[in-house]
Amino acid sequence: MTELLAASAGPPSHRAWQVVENPPGSYYSNTQVAPDVNDSNGSQRTAPSFVDLFTPKLITVLREGYSLAKLRGDAIAGLTVAIVALPLSMAIAIASGATPAQGLYTAIIGGFLVSMLSGSRYQVGGPAGAFIVLVASTVALHGMDGLILATLLSGIMLAIAGFLRLGVFIKFIPYPVTVGFTAGIAIIIGASQLKDFFGLTIEDEPGAFLAKIVALWDVRASMTWVSLALALAALAIILGLRRWRPQWPGMLIAIAAGALAAAFLDLPVSTIGTEFGGIPSALPAPKMPALSMDKVIAVMPAAVSFTMLGAIESLLSAVVADGMTGRRHRSNCELVAQGVANIGSALFGGFCVTGTIARTATNVRAGSNGPISGMLHSVFLLLFMLLAAPLAAYIPLAALAAVLLVVSWNMIEKSAISILMRSGSGEAAVLAVTFILTVFKGLTEAILVGVLMGALLFIRRMSTMLEVESDTPFVSADRADADTITPTDGAPSTDPAIVIYRITGVLFFGAAASIDSILDRIQDKHRALIIDFSEVPLLDATSANIIDGLAEKAQKRKIDLWLTGTRPKVQQVLEVHGLHPPLMTYADTVEDAIADFHQGAPK
Repeated sequence: MTELLAASAGPPSHRAWQVVENPPGSYYSNTQVAPDVNDSNGSQRTAPSFVDLFTPKLITVLREGYSLAKLRGDAIAGLTVAIVALPLSMAIAIASGATPAQGLYTAIIGGFLVSMLSGSRYQVGGPAGAFIVLVASTVALHGMDGLILATLLSGIMLAIAGFLRLGVFIKFIPYPVTVGFTAGIAIIIGASQLKDFFGLTIEDEPGAFLAKIVALWDVRASMTWVSLALALAALAIILGLRRWRPQWPGMLIAIAAGALAAAFLDLPVSTIGTEFGGIPSALPAPKMPALSMDKVIAVMPAAVSFTMLGAIESLLSAVVADGMTGRRHRSNCELVAQGVANIGSALFGGFCVTGTIARTATNVRAGSNGPISGMLHSVFLLLFMLLAAPLAAYIPLAALAAVLLVVSWNMIEKSAISILMRSGSGEAAVLAVTFILTVFKGLTEAILVGVLMGALLFIRRMSTMLEVESDTPFVSADRADADTITPTDGAPSTDPAIVIYRITGVLFFGAAASIDSILDRIQDKHRALIIDFSEVPLLDATSANIIDGLAEKAQKRKIDLWLTGTRPKVQQVLEVHGLHPPLMTYADTVEDAIADFHQGAPK
């Protein structure tokens, strides 16, 4: 049952919130609200329970009513996604240093669990191109057992993060960072496919980008023309069908054509069979990876990287699905699903699984009605593996390299890069640094530095938005005698004993220094200082501490201090830091503070 919050009839002060059922086909999902709090008009809102927040969308869809017509639609969508996922899963696995069979295990087991438990209706999971760099480096450092253990640990961490409701914080990753590291990963993936694309022979291919390019250039004479021809033909089929028959599965057709050519023409090229011995025709029995404290400590950095990237990728994919359908996902439920899927993938010998944008978008466009299409996509992949495993041995690695080159090109968000480069030097710098660090240093370092730069950029901009405005200048301009007005009404601008400051904007540590020297600019004739907080929606501990110091200085100089217009949350923070009468006085408005001063009201 899809839920939304509706207000019952009655005056605003007595309006109660209740849960009502959406009509079938509505594009709204569960709305999350804070537990038992009042909204701005004083009405009470009911908090969703733990079960509500972590109920998979599969249950929601089944509660709405699931018909045979919807099953047929989901079967078509699932088959469509499986056709896309079949070559991608094997290609990504090979590029990651794993076997093509492991790529299929990841897509079948992980993909099924993602869709079954997802907080998004349309999420489809599997091996993702974004993980190629991390997975390959983990295999190189810790071996296949280390990769599987890191995947298991990552699944546990993702599930814990979901249950701790940390999903919302993943959304704070700056957009230039995601665009930058995605483009960087795409460049690395493209470079990793050059060996198979050109059929080069190299004994020990370096992992670092520059070293890889140099090493491949040194063995350029070993290029195999047959491999290059197969790769170019696969590339032409993919791009040609995308232009003239976009509804056809271009990648699968290119892979099948390459396999037929390699089998019937007996071409001297590397294939899945020659390199990996083909793929098995059944799933392996689940088993726990080898556990030891030393091994856990060794692979923990990789597990943390998998967790961070998996959370980002899956939630971005869910957001894309929301934008395409008008639905809303539950981010914490999604993280739990990703966690369980990674655990399941590891138990069956697979590696990192996450929600993938390309497969999820294909699922939506193919007419999916909910999670069952994603589950069926895994079932179809299993059937492909059971029935067509012998044929997979003939698939040329050159054709798979062409597939991944297309994938890497599509990963680069060209329009987003163009927009960010025109958005300002700050965004362009964050994008560029994240991209460069991803390519030449590492993904973890790139994300950490990019987020730090984004935070510093935000702090700088927020600090410049804060305005501290005085009611009147301390030194007035010369005027003719006829223009001189004698103060008679006690207005702030005419009372020489009162100085008023108005603060506008969020008052936080990056902007607090702008109010630290207020007293230094107050003349001896001023006996009252009024600081108007009516336009301050939020302040932090640093700012409250500075205000407290200002109040103590004012008291020593025998200057009365009023804080006016403080909102409840702002005043709460101030009071925690010791801002109570008689150190200062709170007033509702500036006019109230002026009246108190003129009446000599006690503090």
